[in-house]
Amino acid sequence: MNREQRYALANRALESCIEENAEGTVILVEGKRDEAALRSLGFSGPIEKLNRGWTIDRVVVYIVEKYGSCIVLMDWDRTGGRLQRKLMDSMTSLDIKPSDECRRALSKAMKPDTMCVEDLPSFLGEYHA
Repeated sequence: MNREQRYALANRALESCIEENAEGTVILVEGKRDEAALRSLGFSGPIEKLNRGWTIDRVVVYIVEKYGSCIVLMDWDRTGGRLQRKLMDSMTSLDIKPSDECRRALSKAMKPDTMCVEDLPSFLGEYHA
């Protein structure tokens, strides 16, 4: 897959995620720079940050109680992968089915250009309409 095809795949994934977010589905990201990046790409719905000084379990309970479920969008580096698995497992154990489709598509499309959410605008800004 060439760069153009990969960026088109990333944009399709983002469009779908933006739509779900606009309809009220919360996006869970690692930190404030990730949130700022998503906002710059057109996300207008609720976005929650994992890095808020809480344990992962506390964040999971907060998300479940406030929203019911979410789209989990951690970076696709090693640390992000560990966080993603822990969050998905924790939510699944509470009978919540979080979505990780957006992250899987972005990971596939954006490697090796970038491994993190906060860099997406610099790569996709010109492609994202």
